[in-house]
Amino acid sequence: MRAHHHVIAVAAVLVIGLGAKQYFFPPEIAHAISSGGVNVLQIQRDVNMQAVPTQKLHDMTFVFDSE
Repeated sequence: MRAHHHVIAVAAVLVIGLGAKQYFFPPEIAHAISSGGVNVLQIQRDVNMQAVPTQKLHDMTFVFDSE
């Protein structure tokens, strides 16, 4: 029964520690998102697909033996 209480105590310490970490060190907001300087839709429209480099791939995923 002591081991059971020990596990509960360790879990409680971890939960309290993670809560304190979130309180003292809150997650930071990315600079580009907070400034509103990135328009993803415009970036996707402006890409010249003929100029994008391609790589040939010999895909043998669904090749089966003839036997």
